Amino acid sequence: MATIDITADTFEETIENNDIVIVDFWAEWCGPCKSFAPIYEEVSEKYDDIVFGKIDTEKEQELAAHFQIRSIPTLMIFREQVVLFSQPGMLNAAQLEDVIGKVKEIDMKKVHEEVAKQQEENS
Repeated sequence: MATIDITADTFEETIENNDIVIVDFWAEWCGPCKSFAPIYEEVSEKYDDIVFGKIDTEKEQELAAHFQIRSIPTLMIFREQVVLFSQPGMLNAAQLEDVIGKVKEIDMKKVHEEVAKQQEENS
């Protein structure tokens, strides 16, 4: 699957309707973002079961602010609507595929139980 552009209008729907969503926060003027783009695109072609999204931080400043993006590129991975990975900086293809493998292995039942427990403690 190729990458898709995600906007404030499509963000929630994309996260809710897909099991795994990887988001690349980037900007046109960012050199490392331009270097990472072909790697991200290439890896996206290998996974039909994952949505690879791109958020332009210049056009989608509210989303960037919401996720406190201070450095780009920043990669964020959602699984079942939970952020499991968030890291600024470029990854090479092998590193990105390694992270994807680890995200797929996570027992989401335990993650959801932990999230529920934390929300209960905070209320």
